[in-house]
Amino acid sequence: MGRYVPPDLEGTTSGNRLNAKRAPGTLRKDGTQTVRFEMPFAVWCHTCAPHAIIGQGVRFNAEKKKIGYYYSTPIWQFRLKHAACGGSIEIKTDPKETAYVVVEGGKARDYGEGKHRQGEGGREILTPAERERRREDAFAALEGKVKEKEAVKDNAKRIEELYRSRERDWEDPGNVNNRLRESFRRDRKIYQREERAVESLKVRIGTDMEILPEMEQDAQRAKLVAFEKGSSVSTKTSGSFLRTPARTSSRTPISKSRNVSGQKSETKKDALRRQLVNSTRAAMNPFG
Repeated sequence: MGRYVPPDLEGTTSGNRLNAKRAPGTLRKDGTQTVRFEMPFAVWCHTCAPHAIIGQGVRFNAEKKKIGYYYSTPIWQFRLKHAACGGSIEIKTDPKETAYVVVEGGKARDYGEGKHRQGEGGREILTPAERERRREDAFAALEGKVKEKEAVKDNAKRIEELYRSRERDWEDPGNVNNRLRESFRRDRKIYQREERAVESLKVRIGTDMEILPEMEQDAQRAKLVAFEKGSSVSTKTSGSFLRTPARTSSRTPISKSRNVSGQKSETKKDALRRQLVNSTRAAMNPFG
């Protein structure tokens, strides 16, 4: 707050020092200080007769003092003077409820139903609809937690069963090893027999293309293919594509480079593919 300073003393001292006054906000020896306080809500002044209301946002010079702690948060007390009647009103902070509480000289205004207002201990009073909604949310959250606990129990039970089955299966490592080796020998013979059959098929049709294992989709696609009775390809030409690789390789001179032999094998693949496409009638190209 600015104070009058005579022109002859201006610049040499301050108004507070000249009038022996403390500047607002200066901490005194008793731990109090004067601050500018604004009403957080409307308050009824009990000193006024009849009781008068002080609107929200009205500002006062209040005496601020620390009166305690809520855990590590300080609790502040504000004591202000109502200029209309000269009565004092005391307000303190409530860190637990994050609110202000009127302690002395007045009472917080009641805003009616459907509004947040102060009840006993500074708690808000809920409407029936709000109370019912919070109750339903609490039951829904509790039900979700119960389901999560049941799922955790089922998963723990399943994990324990897996551990027990593993310990039971591997109780005798020697027997497990014998079973694994026996199944590997049996499967190895099957794989070798299938590999020999594939190599024999490659030799019969005279191709070096990789032949994949038969699948159910292949059988379904084969049913959609119908070979024409009269093919435009001559027997001599078709027979040239069905020669085995042994006969073809025997006629190839040894002096020719690998590049030339690779080009010939590629040409044979393309020719065989064209012949099969021209001799079949299907809904789609089997090589597409």
